[in-house]
Amino acid sequence: MTEIRTPRLLLRRWHEDDLAVMADINADPQVMRWIGDGSVHDPEETARAVERWEEEWDDEGFGLFAVELLGSGELAGLAGLSVPAFLPEVLPAVEIGWRLAPQFWGQGYASEAAHATLEFALQDRGLERVVSIAHVSNEASFNVMRKLGMTPERETTDPVHGTPLSVYAIDLTEYSA
Repeated sequence: MTEIRTPRLLLRRWHEDDLAVMADINADPQVMRWIGDGSVHDPEETARAVERWEEEWDDEGFGLFAVELLGSGELAGLAGLSVPAFLPEVLPAVEIGWRLAPQFWGQGYASEAAHATLEFALQDRGLERVVSIAHVSNEASFNVMRKLGMTPERETTDPVHGTPLSVYAIDLTEYSA
C-alpha cells in the first residue's frame, strides 16, 4: 500500500470512512468553483469519483491520495496524480492536483502535499514530466505550482465546460527535491 508521510500529513489510499468527509468537501461551492463547471458534487458523485481514483491506482500505479493530518487524523482533502483525459491536447500527460476543505487553506498543506506528490511522481514512479491545470483565475493554485518549480506552458479552454485554463509543467531536468 502506497503511503507518503510529510512533517504534517499522511498521503494514503482511500478508506470507506473518507467518503462522507470528501462528499462534504465536494459539496462546498467555495471549493468547487474552480473544478469543471463549478458545480458541487453530491455524495453519490463523490463515491463514484473515489472509485475511479482507486481504479486509477490499480491501472496506472498512481492516483489521488487522501490527505490526512497527522496530528488529528482529520481528512483534509486530496492530492495526487491523474491522467487529465478531460483535456486531450495535453496527452499523454500526468497531472498533479489537490483539493482541500476551506478550513485547511492558507496553512501550506496544499504545497506540502503537492511537493511530496511531485517527488513521488518523478523519483518513485519515474515520470519524466508532470503538468498541473487550473482555471485562469485560481491564483492560489498558481502559487502552489510556482512553489513546485512549475512554469506556465499554455493557456487553453476546457473543451467540455468552456472555461479558460492555464497549464503549468515541470520536467525531471528542472526538478530539485
